[in-house]
Amino acid sequence: MQWKNDLEKVVRINSWTRNKKGVDAAGEVFAGWLEALGYETRRHARELIGDHLHFVAPKSEKREKILLLGHLDTVFPPGVFDAWDEDDEWVYGPGVCDMKGGNVVALEALRTLHEVLGRIEDIDVLLVSDEETGSDDSKMLSAELAKGYDKCFVFEAAGPNMEVVVGRKGIGTFEITVEGKAAHAGTSYAKGVDANLEAALKLQKLVAMTDLAKGSTVNVGKIEGGIGANTISPQAKLLLELRYPDHREKERLMAGLEEAVCTSYVEGTKALLGGSIQRDVMEPNAWQSKLVEAMERISGHTLPTESRGGVSDANIVASAGVVTLDGLGPYGDGDHTPHERALKKSFDERIELMTKVLLYHQEHGVIE
Repeated sequence: MQWKNDLEKVVRINSWTRNKKGVDAAGEVFAGWLEALGYETRRHARELIGDHLHFVAPKSEKREKILLLGHLDTVFPPGVFDAWDEDDEWVYGPGVCDMKGGNVVALEALRTLHEVLGRIEDIDVLLVSDEETGSDDSKMLSAELAKGYDKCFVFEAAGPNMEVVVGRKGIGTFEITVEGKAAHAGTSYAKGVDANLEAALKLQKLVAMTDLAKGSTVNVGKIEGGIGANTISPQAKLLLELRYPDHREKERLMAGLEEAVCTSYVEGTKALLGGSIQRDVMEPNAWQSKLVEAMERISGHTLPTESRGGVSDANIVASAGVVTLDGLGPYGDGDHTPHERALKKSFDERIELMTKVLLYHQEHGVIE
């Protein structure tokens, strides 16, 4: 099991997003493996986080261009969860499923291609360094590079029945700052303009936009404001997240957010909106269905599909217009906890699947 030895090597390198040294060390290991397969490493250097690495294969004019997408970073600082372990069925450690394990699946498939064909063309790899903190730095790079590709495979973890991910909700994070007017609550109550009350009324309007039947949620996760019990609050802040399953719901939620910000429910208050859509929605579409059908025919296996409420960099590439499938890594659970694990047999299944699909691409020029 070469994949297991390679996975252990990179899992034992702490690659917490803010541990630039560790993320870069993990990136160098992957660079060595991929350069041995004929890839050119294009480094997008960063000062405070790990470098983003774009591995470019030789090009031809006869094939569609494929991008394999992953990330190098994990969620725990050094000394918190750095263990590696295994038993008969599972491997355990930070990143075994999210998503160093997925990166290793892609690597193993490419190794087999190189062994069989002696050369890989038109299949590139992008490993970013900040996915776990929202891809704030890398998302513009990913969106720009995506324009050069026809299809993208993302190696986040598979579902429990080895589902491929065809949909992911969009997500936006926003902060509303409310300005009121301070006044002594005992002697000058009527002279004050209560920012806390305005924030509370806005909170109710915002949360009321949640529609679980449609899969849309608005969560005000943090609220703060005021000075003390004897002072009318001059300022309050709301930190909120919204998630939506399609563009129609995005438009509804954004319109409701604008209305809540622009409406003064308490006379004399003002509000300022900050934040943005972090990752736009990845909606299931006919092009994905066609790609899944082709992969089923090529592999000889049924590929169940699912949509997820969580986001990944698949959202970014899909929003750039690239036919994108996610969940092509191994199956695991406990990610983002010290109990993260991945099922051994799922590595073999995913490596076999991607080897067959990518070999078909090399021989036929298109996956269809």
